Amino acid sequence: MSNSITNLEPKIVWKHFHSLTQIPRPSKHEKAAVDFVINFGKTLGLETIVDEVGNVIIRKPATAGMENRKGIILQGHLDMVPQKNSDKTHDFTKDPIEAYVDGEWVTADGTTLGADNGIGVAAAMAALEDKSLVHGPIEGLFTIDEETGMTGAFNLKPGVLKGDILINLDSEDEGELYVGCAGGVDANIQLKYKEEATPENYQFSKLSLTGLKGGHSGMDISSGRANSIKLLFRFLRHAEKEFGIRISSIDGGSLRNAIPREAFVVLGVPKSNYSALEQAVKNQVKVYKDEFSAVEPDLDFQIQKVDAPKNVIDSKAQWSIIRAVFGCPNGVIRMSDSMPGLVETSTNLARVYSENGFIYTQCLLRSSVDSSKEALAEKIASVFEMADAEIEFTGAYPGWKPNLNSSILKVMSDVYNKNWGKIPEIKAIHAGLECGILGGIYPNLEMISFGPTIRYPHSPDEKVKIDTVDMFWKFLVEVLKNAPQK
Repeated sequence: MSNSITNLEPKIVWKHFHSLTQIPRPSKHEKAAVDFVINFGKTLGLETIVDEVGNVIIRKPATAGMENRKGIILQGHLDMVPQKNSDKTHDFTKDPIEAYVDGEWVTADGTTLGADNGIGVAAAMAALEDKSLVHGPIEGLFTIDEETGMTGAFNLKPGVLKGDILINLDSEDEGELYVGCAGGVDANIQLKYKEEATPENYQFSKLSLTGLKGGHSGMDISSGRANSIKLLFRFLRHAEKEFGIRISSIDGGSLRNAIPREAFVVLGVPKSNYSALEQAVKNQVKVYKDEFSAVEPDLDFQIQKVDAPKNVIDSKAQWSIIRAVFGCPNGVIRMSDSMPGLVETSTNLARVYSENGFIYTQCLLRSSVDSSKEALAEKIASVFEMADAEIEFTGAYPGWKPNLNSSILKVMSDVYNKNWGKIPEIKAIHAGLECGILGGIYPNLEMISFGPTIRYPHSPDEKVKIDTVDMFWKFLVEVLKNAPQK
């Protein structure tokens, strides 16, 4: 199925992207991809180094007559988000991605595609390989673990990079240039519970809320899509009061940077209440479908009888977690005043699950205003502290402040206007690009981000528009040719 993408133009980019789809590379498991890029650089005879954490840097000298241009760093991340539909059998640590052409798009069969950021990595590899290009000094910077902690960017050492300009190849709308991004912080919450013996004369069932679109917890947070965890806990609050439920286990969401698509709970009710619970689920799915008819057409909420477990979560912990999760802020908190249409502050309630005597909750908070991010963190902490839960904030990273006077922004705007007859949109992004971190390590770097059109990243619906990959590559080639002078 995947071989058809190698026939697309530009072949040199799609060739490398196809190779990446064949290499399992979920976050924290990028070694095969790291080895692949190291071998790629060495095979080309280019200076290739790998740092202590696994970032790869490949250097290509300027072509004749271009030695006086500013050095350009082409940067992308090697890892991808591992998301799949519940009915798809796929091991992201072992299995290749089944990419295929679907009309104007390339997508994958029931899993994330990895165009985020595989297309950017492929373009950087193509620029390093293509001997026909005209360019100043080029460095390819291939980072690890961007999606679950930006580990590669955080651990890059000062003095390793030699370039003057960093072009991040990790944006997802063709015709747009990004000059700023949001910072973020992770919320890690745990609520201890006791196991109690399962009460007698209870009928247990598994409730499954599935079929949601999910998506990127930054760029898609303003889309109005439903959060499976929030919908499930909304129902649990009602069911606890009406039917006397006892919860045995909870499992909602998957990754911190993905809007939750599925959530499950195993619970019991007195046998005399089971029919009423079944009817309540049927009624509630109609309510949810009506509320989210435009954005979640495949939403489903099902109940299925299961055998009674040995234990359930104690009543106090159950009461606390239902209210804390239901009351936890989620979604867009504030829009930007300075850039209309841009989300300033948001939070994604990404994961809730029970395991070994604890109920764990994970959120990802984003904001381009540090004080707003801090205030949101305190608000979430307040909710869970009232539930006697422990909360820790980790992995904080800075935003990237726009520089509208940079030389690379002028060059890219002029090149795009000359070749495509319009000025590209200048934007900031509500996502955690590595630029914020890298700019802190290399404060003198000029930075900009661009890419082809990618839709539904971080979800099994992820797809990249074919013709925009061609435009993305041609744009990059022209920018390299017109790099600013030193």
